[in-house]
Amino acid sequence: MQCIAVELVNSAGEVQTLQAQVGRSLMQAAVAAGVQDIAADCGGSLSCATCHVFVDAAWSARLPPPGTDEEAMLDMTGVPRQPHSRLSCQIALVPALHGMRVHLPPSQY
Repeated sequence: MQCIAVELVNSAGEVQTLQAQVGRSLMQAAVAAGVQDIAADCGGSLSCATCHVFVDAAWSARLPPPGTDEEAMLDMTGVPRQPHSRLSCQIALVPALHGMRVHLPPSQY
């Protein structure tokens, strides 16, 4: 099982480093690690926008662009969308994302 490190920064600026299994979504890894700032109400079915995150600009370009459904859901987030907003259920963890930094919004609702 190959893992990568992902840094999650909460709204207070506290950093938590996850050791996340390659092939999982960022949302799955965060929920499994007990990250409270990702609600993931729909379990990753792209129907709730409660796994909203802000990907560091340096890492955002390394991700595939959001699909049409993700774009639509990003307009329904609890905290206003920003230029590097993504749904963590749509971020597939791959080795090239080792060290990625992601900021968590103060609320998902």
